[in-house]
Amino acid sequence: MVLCQGREGDAAPAAGGKEPEVPPGREDGAGAVQPCLCPAPGVETAGAEERRACGCCSGMSWPCCCEAPGTKKKATCPGLGLFYTVLSAFLFSVASLFLKKIEDVHSVEVSAFRCVFQMAFVLPGLIYYKTGFLGPKGKRIFLFFRGFFGSTAMVLLYYAYQVMPLADATVITFTSPVFTSLLAWIFLKEKYSLWDLLFTLFAITGVILIARPPFLFGSHVTGIEGSYTNHLKGTIAAITSTLSAASTIVILRKVGKSVHYFLSIWYYAVIGLIGCVIALFVLNEWRLPHCGRDRVFLILIGLLGLGGQVFLTKALQIEKAGPVSIMKTLDVVFAFILQVLFLNHLPTWWTVGGALCVVASSSGTAIRKWRHSVKKAKQREI
Repeated sequence: MVLCQGREGDAAPAAGGKEPEVPPGREDGAGAVQPCLCPAPGVETAGAEERRACGCCSGMSWPCCCEAPGTKKKATCPGLGLFYTVLSAFLFSVASLFLKKIEDVHSVEVSAFRCVFQMAFVLPGLIYYKTGFLGPKGKRIFLFFRGFFGSTAMVLLYYAYQVMPLADATVITFTSPVFTSLLAWIFLKEKYSLWDLLFTLFAITGVILIARPPFLFGSHVTGIEGSYTNHLKGTIAAITSTLSAASTIVILRKVGKSVHYFLSIWYYAVIGLIGCVIALFVLNEWRLPHCGRDRVFLILIGLLGLGGQVFLTKALQIEKAGPVSIMKTLDVVFAFILQVLFLNHLPTWWTVGGALCVVASSSGTAIRKWRHSVKKAKQREI
């Protein structure tokens, strides 16, 4: 028996409008060698007709596979990845609720606190994995734009949460997979089918039902939290945030696995913090919360955001991206429940209809990507 060298599989696509990044546990290095129970050259292996594919060797068939019959495979708990996804969605939703509860703190300042927590979390990982702080020379420009678009998406999303209903802003963010497919078609020359166009139209319809522009719904728009001007500003901010998040995903696909996951988050946190500090001084909005409750909320937003990101990463490590993307739509369900229970704001039927359109669109996009990846895996088996 001899050792043969395995390679990693393709990176999984993104989930639910949140940012998709390569989990740290999957980057074992380009030269990682996995022990495979392969026969020596010239030796005939019994049962060679029982060829099968496994995920550990990216579709390689047995016997050139590290999980040949008779080897022990580490057991995983069924549904654990989906449970992590649900937990991640819940933590993100609770963090959004706390953001709605904060008074007299600008969304840019909240984003700055979030960036500080991200830096504190990522810094030990950078030191442990010895990735450096700048990254490969040819990838730094992509990392810069990844940080710029990612932090912009965060600031605008927080602003949308503050000025419009929680459920409305959450639903709009779920148009991210649709816009990601469109941008990937434009910049990465990925396939864009009629189904993708249909899902895009569904997503746009959902956003229109949530925004309810007066030229379509009349001058008296009901069910709006606060003034319609703030609702419209929040809608524009949420859409721009979604486009920025989709741009981030396209950049990450372009970079691939050549950059460590922690380094990507590091750029996101550092550039976001610098941008937030500059914006706060320009807007003259920097102030510490006078209320102790708001200070606690700021800390909890940072911790819950980190927890949601960690559990989402763990889910993508042990579960396929398709089921994770579909289960991630529970963000919308949690947002509706928390809005009714703690904010005393009942969603209108227009919002419910828009949510159904957007969720159907994002779920359809995720299912198509999932089926496409399964089809490619079967082709590799052949």
